Amino acid sequence: MTDSIATQLKQASEGLLFGSETDAPFEVIHWQVQEELTPTKLLQLTNHPPDAPVEMRTVDEFFAIATAQEDWHDREERETVQRFQNLVSVLKQNLSQLQVYRVGSIEIDVYIVGVTDGGELAGLSTKLVET
Repeated sequence: MTDSIATQLKQASEGLLFGSETDAPFEVIHWQVQEELTPTKLLQLTNHPPDAPVEMRTVDEFFAIATAQEDWHDREERETVQRFQNLVSVLKQNLSQLQVYRVGSIEIDVYIVGVTDGGELAGLSTKLVET
């Protein structure tokens, strides 16, 4: 993975917290594997048990609430929405075959993963809590 992708992802996600019952930051992830990412492979790469539940979503589905402008948003909320929109753009511009994997239930590990120009897997991870 080129450093520029890692740098762009880090800059775009810096200070952003994905809202759930816990607000967790994003971390840049990079796996030097050149194979198709399946839920089984993801569980291996992330050291989850092989029977952990995995849900797949599109990037647009996952970020839908975070990227929606609402009339009632104040200036700070509008800026946050714009930052999330920028983050989605950076992901889409730098990674192909983007997919969001949600692993677990209640305490959920989220992996937003795509393929770099070099064929490696990269993206972001975060945590959600949903009760």
